[in-house]
Parts: sequence; structure tokens; C-alpha cells
Amino acid sequence: GGAYWKTMNQVLQKLNQKLALMSQGEDSVVRLSLTASSISDKLASFKAKPPPIQKDMLAICNDPYTLAQQLTHVELEHLGHIGPEEFVQAFVQKDPLDTTQPCFSDHKKTSNLEAYVRWFNRLCYLVATEICMPGKKKQRAQVIEFFIDVARECFNIGNFNSLMAIISGMNMSPVSRLKKTWGKAKTAKFFILEHQMDPTGNFYNYRTALRGAAHRSQTANSSRERIVIPFFSLLIKDIYFLNEGCANRLPNGHVNFEKFVELARQVGEFMTWKQVECPFEQDRTILHYLHTAPIFSEDGLYLASYESESPENQVEKDRWKALR
Repeated sequence: GGAYWKTMNQVLQKLNQKLALMSQGEDSVVRLSLTASSISDKLASFKAKPPPIQKDMLAICNDPYTLAQQLTHVELEHLGHIGPEEFVQAFVQKDPLDTTQPCFSDHKKTSNLEAYVRWFNRLCYLVATEICMPGKKKQRAQVIEFFIDVARECFNIGNFNSLMAIISGMNMSPVSRLKKTWGKAKTAKFFILEHQMDPTGNFYNYRTALRGAAHRSQTANSSRERIVIPFFSLLIKDIYFLNEGCANRLPNGHVNFEKFVELARQVGEFMTWKQVECPFEQDRTILHYLHTAPIFSEDGLYLASYESESPENQVEKDRWKALR
């Protein structure tokens, strides 16, 4: 298998370069499938003073544990709809990392998969919106601390997809530039979580945590301990690269058995995880809010961000002028 691992290594390096973009906060994964139409803008309400009564997340749910449980509901709901054939179908022709072209060949057969990616994007933008919305610095810092706690509860539950979406949302430039706001928030826990999801070494820390969760899941007595929700975009890329990056046959003409064993293992593991019953009670109000709360577009986020903390440099000043 020497040649196999060499190919695999090159593939992973390519993946790493692409994922490195992510760690610079450049929302590349987040942009996977974001369409303007899926984003309604709060800007109109934002500019009107005083603002109309706009519900916010903390008014709907101020308990991080409860919100993490409801996010887990949404994740398991999406996972439940995705069958193994969607993976195979998704990779028939296109490179899923090339976001310039639709990456799915037969749209209908992969619509659940795309809906799931859209949910990830929505959650990123929802988190960013909730942080940029409040007019007062103290409130914004409170929202940051709240989402850090929600992310930690997601980690404890084994919900890595929501965890990654929350961290991505907090790392978006309009949010990360709010230096005074971050200065007011207690962020030690955030950096620990961010370290867990650091793309370095092809997401080494995350993969270690995922193995731990998978192990816990196998020996679990309750469905609560059985929950494993992988960071989905990465799982797709792994399976894609395994499929594309490794030949079906070895140079000697024999079937590349290792490749198929590994593919079967990864898809099989996923099939086990998606069958977990969600042990938490549904909270309709929170779920409704998660699915329907209006969110800013990227421009909207920048505008709200500059309103909250004035542009620092010429680049920001120019962008602000262009947006207004």
C-alpha cells in the first residue's frame, strides 16, 4: 500500500491547502452553497430607529444546553434524510471543493445533502447576525459568551457540525473585527474549542475528538451517549478524495481492496450515526426560530459591524462607504 498512501498523502495535502483558507476566517466552506435568495436581510429594520420589536436568540432561549440540544435535533433530522447513494451520486463528476460550479451532478438525487450544507451556512450566518445586531457592546459580548457556551455543549453532546458552524460564524470577518466587543467577553473557552476544530494536520484535533466520540458511541447504553454528528463538509471531502484520489485497481491489476474497505468503513460508520434517535425533547419555539429568523447577508453583517465599531483602516472605510 506504499503508493496508495503516497497518493493519499498528496490528496490530503491538496485538501489541507484548501482548508487552510478556512482557518484564515475566509468563510470558504461557509460559502459552499450560499444563495442570496436564502438570506433575507434585517437591514431595513436595522436602519430604522428605534428598531421594531425584533426577537433575538437570547429572548427565545438563554440556556446554552437547551439550544445545543435543539441544534442536535436539526442536525439529526438532516442526517436522517441522507442515504449512502447520495454520497456516491454527489461525486459522479465534479470536485465538491470547486465551488464555482454546482458540485452535484443530478440535483434531485442529492437535494438532501445540499439542504444539509445550506443548514450549516444558515447557522454560521445566524450566529454572526446575532452577535452583530445589538447596539450595545455589553450585549454583543453577552451574545458571544452565550454562543461559546452553546458550542461547548455541542462538543460535549458530540454534535461537531453545529460546533463547527458556530465557530465559523464567530470567525467571520465582520464578527472577528469587533475588537472592543471581544475584549469585553470571557473568551478562554472559545480558544480551547477553536483549537479542537483547528484545520492543522488535516484537522488532527477534531479527528481525535471524533474517534473518541465514535468509541463512546459504540459502547453506549443510552441514545444520549450514542450521538455522533460529524463535521459534514469534511466527511464529504474525505469520502470524495478517497473515491477520486485512489485508483480502483493497483498497478499490478488487482482490485485496490484497501480503498473499498476504507470507503465501506466510512460510509458504514456514517449510516450508524445517522440512525441515532434524538433523545432530547423538541422545543417548537426554538426550532421555529432557528429555521425562520431573518439573517444578514455578508454585506449586511459588515454594515452592522461598522455601525457597532467604526472602521479602523482605509480598507474598512472604503468598504463602509461602498455599502452605504
